[in-house]
Amino acid sequence: MKQQSNNDRGIALLATLLAISLLTLLVVEFSTSSALGYRAAANRADELKAYYLARSGVQIGLSILVRDSLLKSQARSQYTSLDQIWAQPIPPVPVDGGTISLSIVDEERKLDINKLFDQQKRQPDPQYAAIFTRLLSNLGLSPALVPILIDWLDPDSIESDGGAEANYYLQLTPPYEPRNGPMPTLGDLRMLKDVDDLTFLRLRPYLTTMQAGMGPCCINVNTAPPELLAALTPEFENNPDLVRQIVNARSIRPFTQITDLLNLPGIGFAGENIKRLVTVSSDYFLITAQGDFAGARKRVYATFRRNLNGTTLLMDWHED
Repeated sequence: MKQQSNNDRGIALLATLLAISLLTLLVVEFSTSSALGYRAAANRADELKAYYLARSGVQIGLSILVRDSLLKSQARSQYTSLDQIWAQPIPPVPVDGGTISLSIVDEERKLDINKLFDQQKRQPDPQYAAIFTRLLSNLGLSPALVPILIDWLDPDSIESDGGAEANYYLQLTPPYEPRNGPMPTLGDLRMLKDVDDLTFLRLRPYLTTMQAGMGPCCINVNTAPPELLAALTPEFENNPDLVRQIVNARSIRPFTQITDLLNLPGIGFAGENIKRLVTVSSDYFLITAQGDFAGARKRVYATFRRNLNGTTLLMDWHED
């Protein structure tokens, strides 16, 4: 009987230890789940705060554009240049434990990539194709991208020499079809054959997708980067001194009209070739605003049209 009693006590002890172990596991799991749930909720709250900081950054950018418009109106100037307040570096703005960062660039400093294919004539635009080819060369990228881009923009399914149509894209994982029309956003570039992340990042500062009639008709010679200025004409491409002369001249005194550019020494024939492609003003501006809060980061890209009276119209908005 004594041996049986000892066995019963041993079994009871084991059962008790097992129960305690199970309860401990349950408590640990519950604590871990609660901690993870709390952390996830906190992360979502931080991301939301970062997002609204980014949205606030867009409003700051708009106020700068309106202020610049008032100054232009007072000075009775119609040109847009890099010495105006919208183009100045904006230091980060601390707000309630977070930070707002933003930048403003005009879209007219870029090449409208949709003009590479003339949708009305249903054929590539030879002048824009030549400019884009020279720009690719200036950026150290392959000109093989030109037929690929034309096939993406044209409405047919006939593959250009070196291009890519639906037969190529439908074999990818996941499969998709080419746009066969104007790009609504520059994000389309990521989907093109042979366009990797590095190529996209290299091209993005130089291209826009504002369509003809809805966006910039010309390239602003007051703000365009030297790589794009050099691509406008073979004369500029073959004579870097002309491009440096343009950049130096506009830094001293911005061009108030196209004749200011044409009257620069040595520009002559080259300037006449690009008269219809260039302007000295900008109406469309991209505000890139970023909010940071407790390690969370959100970014907003907003493109606005600024009217002559200083009001603005939202043209495009996307977030990441």
